[in-house]
Amino acid sequence: MTYKTKGTCSTQIDLDVENGIVKNVKFTGGCNGNLQGVAKLVEGMKAEEVIEKLRGIKCGFKNTSCPDQLSFAIEEAMKG
Repeated sequence: MTYKTKGTCSTQIDLDVENGIVKNVKFTGGCNGNLQGVAKLVEGMKAEEVIEKLRGIKCGFKNTSCPDQLSFAIEEAMKG
């Protein structure tokens, strides 16, 4: 699924959630190296665990961050 981010340097997140497991995370835009690292770290994790760990992280003075947006993307993927 594709999730359009809000309030971050990255513009979208592509990912899959299969049987409650996060797979194939790819960010478009943002801090390339850091986001590749985040994507690799969450690969294979339980979706609920990723949401719990990443929800509420802020970037500088922004009200959100790329990891925070990933938590919302995973939540959306779980619905669909």
